Amino acid sequence: MNIQIGIDYYPEQWSRELWESDANLMQETGVSTVRMAEFAWSRLEPAEGDYRFEWLDAAIDTFASRGMQIVLCTPTNTPPNWLTARYPDVLPLDEQLHVVRPGVRGHRCNNSPSLRRVGSAFVEAISRRYAKHPAVIGWQIDNEMHDQECHCDTCNQAFVAWLRQRYADLEELNREWGTVVWSGEYGDWAEITTPIGGGRPMNPSYMLEYKRFCSDSVGHLLNWQLEILRRNCPEQFVTHNMWQYPNTLDYYDLHRELDFVSFDYYPNELYRDYGDRFPRNGALTLDLVRGIKRQGFWVMEQLSGAQGAWMPIQRTPYPGLIRARSWQAIARGADRIVHFRWRSATVGAEQFWHGLIDHSNVPGRRFREFAQLTREVNRLGERLGGSVVANTVAILHSHDQHTALSLQAQAEGGMSYIDNLSSMHNAFLKMGVGTDVINWTEPLDGYKIVVVPSLFLLSEEVARRLERFAEQGGTVVLTNRTGVKNMRNVCEMRPLPGLLAEAAGVVVSEYDAIGRSEHAIRDAQGRIFAAQQWCDLLELRGAQAIAWYDNDFYEGVPAVTVNAFGAGQVYYVGTWPEPAYFHALFEELLAQTGLAPGLRLPEGVELSVRTKGEAAFRFLINLTNEPRVIELDTPCVSLLTGERLERQLILPALGVDILE
Repeated sequence: MNIQIGIDYYPEQWSRELWESDANLMQETGVSTVRMAEFAWSRLEPAEGDYRFEWLDAAIDTFASRGMQIVLCTPTNTPPNWLTARYPDVLPLDEQLHVVRPGVRGHRCNNSPSLRRVGSAFVEAISRRYAKHPAVIGWQIDNEMHDQECHCDTCNQAFVAWLRQRYADLEELNREWGTVVWSGEYGDWAEITTPIGGGRPMNPSYMLEYKRFCSDSVGHLLNWQLEILRRNCPEQFVTHNMWQYPNTLDYYDLHRELDFVSFDYYPNELYRDYGDRFPRNGALTLDLVRGIKRQGFWVMEQLSGAQGAWMPIQRTPYPGLIRARSWQAIARGADRIVHFRWRSATVGAEQFWHGLIDHSNVPGRRFREFAQLTREVNRLGERLGGSVVANTVAILHSHDQHTALSLQAQAEGGMSYIDNLSSMHNAFLKMGVGTDVINWTEPLDGYKIVVVPSLFLLSEEVARRLERFAEQGGTVVLTNRTGVKNMRNVCEMRPLPGLLAEAAGVVVSEYDAIGRSEHAIRDAQGRIFAAQQWCDLLELRGAQAIAWYDNDFYEGVPAVTVNAFGAGQVYYVGTWPEPAYFHALFEELLAQTGLAPGLRLPEGVELSVRTKGEAAFRFLINLTNEPRVIELDTPCVSLLTGERLERQLILPALGVDILE
């Protein structure tokens, strides 16, 4: 499939005369794909069973007649007023049992029988109508699904039914959750409810299971639609446009049966003002999305202008940012980029979530930049099509770790799982080393280095997989807060790092949750690095210390270690050092494993490689507002300009180049 550019369009918001002129301009610009109908339920079904598809027929034909492909959406994210008025069970109840009224969108209970019954009839009708349409290539289910917690009777019953599938009986549940604490034991399944009232703190095992149930409830809403679309539209793809991480949903489960992952990417200008912290690091977002199914993905909404709806209007994208961030997404695995939106809305809550064309309806600077991007992608789309991102370094990501650590803060000032993962990812990013961010339960074949931040919950299966990887010659990097609990969110009665203590060759004799307090560590070369959040005091059980604490009562105690394990090695980082330490540590690991990068990147320049057969395409993107000079390690040809580059590449501010 060629790499292509598309547009999000809302024909129900514009006159038919505008459809024609917009379609003509899209055709001239080279737009290949139009996504529509994600919020149009009330226009498509103004009363129950009264389907009005004629206007959508006309809109599809307007763009299809000019050679564009169509992605249709199921609009279940916005239940119409007639539906919520007639069937009150569609609306969710919050933790105080108050009805969540229609407002922006997403006002629905994921387990509502009425939503499923009426929504199924609608999805049946629209999918049958367009299953054979030659221009309709696929479907997006719903929109940016999120963890809409609901505490209605239906959800209470569904939660209990969900638990009864996971536990043999109440005796097992009480034992596994430790409900004996605070007299929380259940004597009847009917005593279990969702966490009504919002009191804190609550049993962490109970809360982790409830969060898992909520994620599965979103999957329930997605899956009954998927079943209909698969049955009626076997030749068309099905996807969903997830919101960028971190999120309350387990995206690995959610996307298991979908054809590919899609997500909405809004890396606005302000992201670069905050340094290393996630989610402002767009490269991590893209690597994480690619890792969900370990294949190429779509961006279903890409930044096109200043954001503003439920927040003040943000900065307008600097000249070059729209193009640079689009190429960044392609560089890291995107196979199609669909921009949100064609024109800024004149009505509704998102009037100031700006599109490519402003309210004036006069194409300006941002549109011209989009047109340049579209020309470039159309020229190179076939050549780059079918290329993939393949790396030999992996970072393991776990939604369960994110959830469990969010439920119980480990140190004052926060000890964010995602932020910590980001700082390790960023060390490789600054060196120009590609990383796959994959689910922690995935096979590790083909990797040489695997980085595993805070396996707070640890299973036998994952522990054994990491041990086998090291035994066979791999390098594993573990961090503090590993092996603390089992998968029921219950603390293990064994020395940390629990199941991985033998592989790490250390045990934690004591720990100190230092939070914002700044401590120091000293490496073997005598270099001093700052550290915060946490200090594991390590006892060597076969490992070798490579850094020691440099202050406090545990000055001289090992802080970072390495252990030979089989043909490989296992590192253990007992504190959370500043980014410079991770850079130094990973630089050494890359040299040991023969993965040292060939290019030295200036600050703010990203490198990603896509390969296709024997061809390798190096994408270099300058995400700063200043020119950057890259010293090349080998002569290359620029695919964008055709120029042969011998020694240097000069990237202007927010500049892009692709070298073969």
